[in-house]
Amino acid sequence: MPRHTIKRQRAADEDRFFSDIIAEVAGQPQDDDDWYGYPPDSSPSPENSDRDSVRASFSSPATVTSTVLAACDSLTANLNRTHAPSNLYSLIDRDNVHGLNLAIPQLVTAVIKPWSEREDTTIYVESDEMVIHVPFTQNVRVTSILLKLGRGDTTPRHLRVYANHPNIIDFSDAENTKPHFHISLLDPGETHGVIEYPVKAAAFTNVRSLSLYFRESVRISRIYYLGFKGDVRKEGTHKDSEAPAVDAPRIDRLAQE
Repeated sequence: MPRHTIKRQRAADEDRFFSDIIAEVAGQPQDDDDWYGYPPDSSPSPENSDRDSVRASFSSPATVTSTVLAACDSLTANLNRTHAPSNLYSLIDRDNVHGLNLAIPQLVTAVIKPWSEREDTTIYVESDEMVIHVPFTQNVRVTSILLKLGRGDTTPRHLRVYANHPNIIDFSDAENTKPHFHISLLDPGETHGVIEYPVKAAAFTNVRSLSLYFRESVRISRIYYLGFKGDVRKEGTHKDSEAPAVDAPRIDRLAQE
């Protein structure tokens, strides 16, 4: 069954589930001693005023319905925040980042920078083809790669991604080794912004390092910003302070080799 059909079916099932709950609660009879309201000719006791005020707020089925829906929305929002991937900048071992075949090798760590500095174009790395090796301080799950590339003749057309190589691979290794993932890159065009390229989750669930092989530009490959989104594999070992890359447009033009 197609993925989008499964998602629609799941959403419909959830809607029916919550509708049944709301209908059941709202349809309960309100007897004299029911907690929805007060028995005839009675009033809330002073010692239970806080509790009674809460009970009084559920005095009608419409109120029950709106309260249940608000609780569901709040729960969904909290779950999304909890599981949302974050920028992995603070988990990159920048002292051990290396570049191969770069015009100025020392600049490779400068393009791996905080999300707030992603628009800076004063510093970049370039070459006809290059390999950038990025180790992490602990095992992470990588969900996407963030790139701000050169435009036109300076856009690399393809990126091969290799996970967990202990040392930087050379070009002969890159040509003879099957990558964990292959991405067709896009010219950023007039916006010249950061583009988010999702990767296959199953191939990057326990990553200690990534080697990125940029190739096949028209003239020369240029990179202004390189980042990653994901999360820590062991819960509670690190709390990432970097803001999620929320405004990077997602590009799903991915191809597996």
